[in-house]
Amino acid sequence: MKRQDFFFHLPDELIAQQPAAERSGSRLLVLDPNAPVESSVTDAQFPNLLDNLQPNDLLVFNNTKVIPARLFGKKSSGGKVELLIERVVNETTILSHVRSSNSPKTGAILTIENAFDVEVTGREGALFVLNVLSESSALDLIEAHGHMPLPPYIERAQDVEEDKERYQTVYSAKPGAVAAPTAGLHFDEAFLEKIQAKGVTLGFVTLHVGAGTFKPVQVDNIAEHVMHSEYLEVDETLVAQVKEARAKGGRVIAVGTTSVRCLESATSFSPTGEIAPYQGNTDIFITPGYKFKQIDGLLTNFHLPESTLIMLVSALAGYEHTMHAYQHAVEQKYRFFSYGDAMFILPKKV
Repeated sequence: MKRQDFFFHLPDELIAQQPAAERSGSRLLVLDPNAPVESSVTDAQFPNLLDNLQPNDLLVFNNTKVIPARLFGKKSSGGKVELLIERVVNETTILSHVRSSNSPKTGAILTIENAFDVEVTGREGALFVLNVLSESSALDLIEAHGHMPLPPYIERAQDVEEDKERYQTVYSAKPGAVAAPTAGLHFDEAFLEKIQAKGVTLGFVTLHVGAGTFKPVQVDNIAEHVMHSEYLEVDETLVAQVKEARAKGGRVIAVGTTSVRCLESATSFSPTGEIAPYQGNTDIFITPGYKFKQIDGLLTNFHLPESTLIMLVSALAGYEHTMHAYQHAVEQKYRFFSYGDAMFILPKKV
């Protein structure tokens, strides 16, 4: 398929610049891939998600925590630099995008936030390898001095106090992401309790979302696109939950495309072909024609035209159903992207 197959016109005013007043206060478009395309979408409110869940279902969340990954500093020459951390590799090493008038060379020392220094030790493609010159750990320094990295399409003041809470899921636990797993932003503690009271199990995976999630597809033939790599963890507890849900006739429903990538990667990397614990990187690229091994349903936000994420959604729901749903969302003025509304893709009937 071609990149242009996934284009749709999105008016700028539909890109959400602020979160809803309440986490669960968004709208919900329910997409039934089993129905004829023209009658496959239903307009609802986010709490109606509960009506579409069944006892013994497993809802899988990504518990990554967004770190304040944008930092500002200067070169020894006095020139300004801006860092957008892609990954904290270990206690002293960071992979980062670096913005400056001239790219710093290997050996350059950068002073960050007037608080600590880093040394440029090399490159990995577009990313700079930075060594932290401090007794404090890289993550501690980022947490202490960094700024919340709102997505590039949120065109307003950064560092708004509200974002520190709202651009983070209520169940975030493992620091490392530079972008939120946004489908999870709709859940508050009270709604999670209602879900469990219905007999639905909550499971957790970890995928540290990188800045590459915003990287556009630039080739016409999507098969030629090189997917960015991200770190994930699927543990034994989650694997057992998946198997138990299946044994009880329940469905595995992913909250967000990152949870999909975790479950499908943990199955693809397994030598047995069944889901197994996995810890490491994935660059899985899911497009129409992909055969899902674990996912039945998906809760997700509305994504960019021609993005890898709308391609993943099309693979699960079907291309025609997805593009029809997006056209409906535009016509009905749903709010798009990170702080926007949600879509729930019902499982296909076997």
